[in-house]
Amino acid sequence: MDWRTLPPLNSLKVFAVVAETKSLSAAGRELNVTHAAVSQQIRSLESFMGLKLIVREGRGVALTLEGEQLFGGLKGGFEAIRDTVDALLKDDQARPLNITMTPTFAVSWLMPRINDFRLKHPDIELMLNPTAEVIELTPGGTDMAIRFGRGDWPGLDSELLLPTNFAVVGARCLIGDRAIDSPEDILDFPWLQEYGTNELAIWMENQGVVPCEKLNVTHLPGYMLLEGLRRGEGVSATAKAFIKPDIDAGSLQVLFEDEEDPGTGYHMLTRQGVKRPPLKKLMTWLRVMIAEDGERARTEPPRAMDNKRDWCT
Repeated sequence: MDWRTLPPLNSLKVFAVVAETKSLSAAGRELNVTHAAVSQQIRSLESFMGLKLIVREGRGVALTLEGEQLFGGLKGGFEAIRDTVDALLKDDQARPLNITMTPTFAVSWLMPRINDFRLKHPDIELMLNPTAEVIELTPGGTDMAIRFGRGDWPGLDSELLLPTNFAVVGARCLIGDRAIDSPEDILDFPWLQEYGTNELAIWMENQGVVPCEKLNVTHLPGYMLLEGLRRGEGVSATAKAFIKPDIDAGSLQVLFEDEEDPGTGYHMLTRQGVKRPPLKKLMTWLRVMIAEDGERARTEPPRAMDNKRDWCT
C-alpha cells in the first residue's frame, strides 16, 4: 500500500465524528477540540481529496454523496480497528501479572502484605516468581522484577521502592561476648548466603579481605537463611530492612554495615514504555505499602525483645 496517497488519519477521524454527529460543534466536544480546529481538518481533507464532503444544513451539517460514500468506508474501517484494539486489550487484561523478586524480598516483605492487594484487586491474577535468577523482562512474559541495587539497569525503567543498605549480622547467642573489631574477626564463623547470590563475595572484596582458608559457607533459600540467621547457625550479609525488627529487639547484632546510599535498595524494574493497567495498579499499591511502613516506623516504638523466645539452638 502506498501510504502517501492516503489523507492524514487525524482528518479522517475528525470527518468520521462530524459525519456521525452531523455537527461541527458536537464533533469538537467529542474530540475535545475547538469548533475552528474541526472546520480546519474538514477543509484540509476536502482540499486533499478535491471533493466537497459536507454542506451546511440548518444548525448542523449534511453529507454530500461523496461524503456518504467516504463515511461508509471509514465507519467499517474504524469499527474494525476498535474491535481489534478491544480484543488485544481484553487479552492483555486477562493475562496474569507476572512478577519476579528475590526469595528474601518475597518472604520478608511481600508475602505478609500481598493479601491486601488480592482483596483490593480480586480481578488481577498474580504469578509471583521468587528466584535469585535474573529473569529477562519480555513482552507477554515477566512484567516486573524487584531487585536490589543502585538503580542502574540499562534499557529498563527503574524506581526505588525500598531504600536499604546491606549489613553483616549475627545472632547474639552466636557472637556472645566476642569482640568484633575488624572483618577478619568474623572469618572463622559459619556463613549463610542466599542461594544464587554473591553478597558475601562482594562484601569481602569491598573490605579488602582475603581469607587465608576456605570459608564455611552454606547456600540456602532466602526464607531458610533468615531462620538460620535467627537461630545462630551463622552470620550473613543481608538487607538491613528485612531484619530491622530483630535488630531493634536485640536478637540480632549488626557487626558491619555499608554506608547508607540514598539510591540503594530494592527497585521496581519494568520495560520502558506504557505499563499494563494491572501492572500500574500493583506499582501504586507497592508505593502505598512502603509509605505506610515508613509512617509506622516513625510513629511506633521499636519492639521490645521477647525474652521468652530463644531463636538459638
